[in-house]
Amino acid sequence: MKKLVILGGTGSIGVQALEIVAASDELQVVGLAAGSSWEPLLAQARQHGVPVVALADEAAAERARGEWNGRVLAGEQGVRELIAAAEPDLVLNGIVGAAGLGPTIAALSEGIDVALANKESLVIGGELTTALAEATGARLLPVDSEHSALFQLIGAERPGTVERLVLTASGGPFRGRTDLSGVGVEDALDHPTWKMGGRITIDSATLMNKGFEAIEAHYLFDVPYERIAIVVHPQSIVHSLVDLNDGATLAHLGYPDMRVPISYALHFPERADVPVPRLDLAAVGELSFEAPDLETFPCLRLALEAGEAGGTAPCALNAADEVAVAAFLEGRIGFTAIAATIEAVLAELPAAPVAHFDDLFAVDAEARRRTAERIGGLTRV
Repeated sequence: MKKLVILGGTGSIGVQALEIVAASDELQVVGLAAGSSWEPLLAQARQHGVPVVALADEAAAERARGEWNGRVLAGEQGVRELIAAAEPDLVLNGIVGAAGLGPTIAALSEGIDVALANKESLVIGGELTTALAEATGARLLPVDSEHSALFQLIGAERPGTVERLVLTASGGPFRGRTDLSGVGVEDALDHPTWKMGGRITIDSATLMNKGFEAIEAHYLFDVPYERIAIVVHPQSIVHSLVDLNDGATLAHLGYPDMRVPISYALHFPERADVPVPRLDLAAVGELSFEAPDLETFPCLRLALEAGEAGGTAPCALNAADEVAVAAFLEGRIGFTAIAATIEAVLAELPAAPVAHFDDLFAVDAEARRRTAERIGGLTRV
């Protein structure tokens, strides 16, 4: 029995992970964490017999303590303490945003494998995070569909045979458009193939998410950026490809369903049955591909530039994006102002070397402050 802690239990990744656990005889949930959604978290804990939970929101944790006899840990420190208290074999990190970095550090420091759906753990601190995993012997098992696909494709190949990684992007709801002024929140949230949370869905609409995934792939697979390509594939059937030294290209295909990569990460190195439709290529009919439009979607360009710059640049990129996307979702700035704001903040915070995680936390805070100040001076466009 593999003991599992799920961080972000009430989010999309966490809910689907619990579906997989419920259908498995090999997985046991020993800890759950969420932000402030204490009522659904307690319902999950009762259903799965979980003895300890954590809530990042301290007020929510207090309310949970009044409704449950189990152990409730509070605050961001409580989320990290949950990992030690539950003594898991694997931590599924489904937290969205920079808040997920601390728990990843905590798990890796204990030598615990991490099923990683929190891409910020690598976007913000890729160099230090991967070094920590190597030092403790803990494994980073990717949960993103693209990186899970690459992980599976690369796993069977000998070192030196993979020449290029190819990440696919759906193109989001605005694929093919060249004028994104006046785009509304509901339009940006209408993703054509995936159902995700607000921040990730907006990042997919701007293509920032694909830039983040390129940075993530760089650190996960130790591949330089010049050997990572991005191609728009609106059907979302091909999740990633690898080009090999003999001229062959291998692809990972399947209908878009996050239960597949989640199950693979939780059961690794084994595979388990997943009740999803099997791919019918004749029914799909057509697979099409095109180059991304970096002029209309400058967030992708900014992410790739930050990745190439390295150091603190990806950290500043993520922080500025989190604040700008939140402002867009709240109706305080327009869609095109997201990229413009991020670019201005990155120009003010040039890349610097990183020696310690504290360096990243400092840059994260400074980038958020500058982004908030800039947004505060904007008229909605």
